[in-house]
Amino acid sequence: MSEPSSTPHGPAPLLVIGAGLAGTEAAWQIAQAGLPVRLVEMRPVRRSPAHHSAEFAELVCSNSFGALSSDRAAGLLQEELRRLGSLVIGTADQHAVPAGGALAVDRGRYSAALTEALERHPLVTVERREHTELPGPGEIAVLATGPLTSEPLAEQLRAFTGRDDCHFFDAASPIVEGESIDLSMAFRASRYDKGDADYINCPMDREQFLVFRQALLEAEQAHLKDFEAESAHFFEGCLPIEELARRGEDTMRYGPLKPIGLWDPRWGDLNDRDVRRAKRAYAVVQLRQEDRAGRLWNLVGFQTNLKWGEQKRVLRLIPGLENAEFVRFGVMHRNTFLESPQLLDPTLQFRQRPNLLAAGQITGTEGYAAAVAGGWLAGTNAARLARGLAPISLPPTTMIGALTHFIAEAPSDRFQPMPPNFGLLPELPTRIKAKRERYGAYRDRALADLAPFTPTPSRPATPVPA
Repeated sequence: MSEPSSTPHGPAPLLVIGAGLAGTEAAWQIAQAGLPVRLVEMRPVRRSPAHHSAEFAELVCSNSFGALSSDRAAGLLQEELRRLGSLVIGTADQHAVPAGGALAVDRGRYSAALTEALERHPLVTVERREHTELPGPGEIAVLATGPLTSEPLAEQLRAFTGRDDCHFFDAASPIVEGESIDLSMAFRASRYDKGDADYINCPMDREQFLVFRQALLEAEQAHLKDFEAESAHFFEGCLPIEELARRGEDTMRYGPLKPIGLWDPRWGDLNDRDVRRAKRAYAVVQLRQEDRAGRLWNLVGFQTNLKWGEQKRVLRLIPGLENAEFVRFGVMHRNTFLESPQLLDPTLQFRQRPNLLAAGQITGTEGYAAAVAGGWLAGTNAARLARGLAPISLPPTTMIGALTHFIAEAPSDRFQPMPPNFGLLPELPTRIKAKRERYGAYRDRALADLAPFTPTPSRPATPVPA
């Protein structure tokens, strides 16, 4: 393997394109390996359809990284990243807000902290400009432009791969002011009776639910740029609330409006069967704390493509939100991802150009932590290539390894974005029937197999909440 080119002052900087979750992590890992890196970010010179700031690693949809417990798929992925020295997950831990059993962050403080960390690192040079061309064959680079890759670079990528880009439509939830929520109607409780009472719950009876659903069905949608609405493909893990409403009367009630385990003590004694039958909510809308002070709350599972005026009208039909003040309305945008099984190795290198690596949602992984994982691996391998070392891939028994092996080896004719899940991991040697014990065994095996790759002695797994 040839050594990278150098300048009179040392090795040439490696290139990371995009300062989202993946690019931020990749640039940090390269710099922490003692190598200079150029981090190119187009914001604020050019805005994307979904971002609201120029900060690095902005969380566009939810402020939650998913379940915190390491016997859950998202939690295991987070724990693996902690043990590998991830800046992005470590910063999330520092800026966490109450969210029951989930890892959620104060978005503004979180992104600002990551931006400051990269801008102050002596080996990181930040360039605020749009990068319109793919790096040359001799340059070691990480492509981390995310699902909202700008069109000039996307066109270069299509020409390079010889393939049309894949796409699906993703959406973000609205955010309301906490002081505008009517707590005489709403109540605090945990999500599905797990963890602390960190959520605000807006209960509906059957009549209120049916009126709300009908309003969703009749509300006017925003125009989807570049594509006709009927041609849009939605990612199943992030469906707009109006799409859920269209799929059947009970679909929302078995999804984000599920009332299981939610009880307002003002209704009476939960142990009284007659009271329980009379008062149990038919559906419940939940709101999760968005900032550390608890002044902002997002509607959980309420990604939407409704016009903003329609969002205000329809969402104010929810009991407790009649006078809600919206600080951000939901938006929908096109997400682009590569046909990775045809293009990438589990090391995240392009097969036809090993010096070019891809990371984040553009590779076809889904979720914040998965994007961070791709950034960690791509940045680590870019640094190894620059030092003349062989790139690594993590064992498929780890969640990171399972995701990267999946996107490299999945059947390409039906490839769609994949979130972390235990179904990606190889089966255990012995069948364990109880789900909690089985997931715990997956976790124990994953963390044991990850140990040879961790830079510091392994730390205890994240405690499982009672």
